[in-house]
Amino acid sequence: MSSSAPASVRSRLSFPARGLAEAAVQRARLTVVPRRRTRAPKVPFVTLVSLLLLAGVVGLLLFNTSMQQAAFTTTALQDQATTLAARQAALESDIEELRDPQRLAEAAQEAGMVPSGPPQFLDLGTGRVVGAAEAAAADPLDLNPDTPVRPGAGRAGGNR
Repeated sequence: MSSSAPASVRSRLSFPARGLAEAAVQRARLTVVPRRRTRAPKVPFVTLVSLLLLAGVVGLLLFNTSMQQAAFTTTALQDQATTLAARQAALESDIEELRDPQRLAEAAQEAGMVPSGPPQFLDLGTGRVVGAAEAAAADPLDLNPDTPVRPGAGRAGGNR
């Protein structure tokens, strides 16, 4: 046994108590414990990073593919809109041609229609017809009038 405890304490303690006291003193002394290095396993970390990178690349590819598909759809719809706008313009031109007064007059003459005479009116107070009834002229209208001559074009020596 060691004599590290003071002599007065040793003499007062019994033998078993002395052993316990020395054991407690031994345990109370601090000693440097070697530090254990624990390393995290590398395989799960590398697997996690690899999966994140793979997911990022696949996500970018899917995003790029969807953007390309949207671009193709946009181009197709723009082409369709251009075609429909041209068709609408052609149909509007056809409508304007059909509404042309010259064409309507020609179609009316071909159907046997003639210009009407002067109108007649009914006086509701007296019940009399006002105006003279005249037969419509059977001669057709001249629908293709001569082109007008520019003033000064028929003079000799006119300024040009």
